[in-house]
Amino acid sequence: MKLYIKYMVSLRCKMLVKEELKKIGIDCVSVSLGMVEIKDDITEEQLKIFSRNLKKSGLELLDDKRNILVEKIKSVIIEMIHYEDEVPKVNDSDYISEKLGYDYTYLSNTFSEVKGITIQQYIIMHKIERVKELLLYDELTLTEIAYKLHYSSIAHLSNQFKKVTGLTPTYFKELKGKREKNLEDL
Repeated sequence: MKLYIKYMVSLRCKMLVKEELKKIGIDCVSVSLGMVEIKDDITEEQLKIFSRNLKKSGLELLDDKRNILVEKIKSVIIEMIHYEDEVPKVNDSDYISEKLGYDYTYLSNTFSEVKGITIQQYIIMHKIERVKELLLYDELTLTEIAYKLHYSSIAHLSNQFKKVTGLTPTYFKELKGKREKNLEDL
């Protein structure tokens, strides 16, 4: 049996879900972003307890098919951008469609209706968050970051970054240095 969980986006969330299932005596087969597979059926009472405990931690058990599909789409995107060493070289639409086994138009329409933004806007938001993260680590140049995330050029990455954050990537990186200096003065 599979259960789908909203806002489950990190390894910490996965550990929390495992712990909550263990507390109510349920063994899980696997836990991935947004989904947990359990061995046996779960009783209504166990489901209520599990749902209530998840809510205390900011997670939410899903039961609506459209919301479940949207969470699957979000999980694929988050995994693709944040947890894979390199973003796949195929089109985002082909990658998502192939991973979920649905026509991209159907996925796109469902996502837009439920979330109020397009899949592409969601991908851009996550790419920019990933760029911020990589800039703060200061291990890669902007050129390497653009290549890693499959931007056509540094200019394309910079324009998108500025449109989303209001800052250039270079200025964003400089702010980190200024914050560190200010902390040292305390």
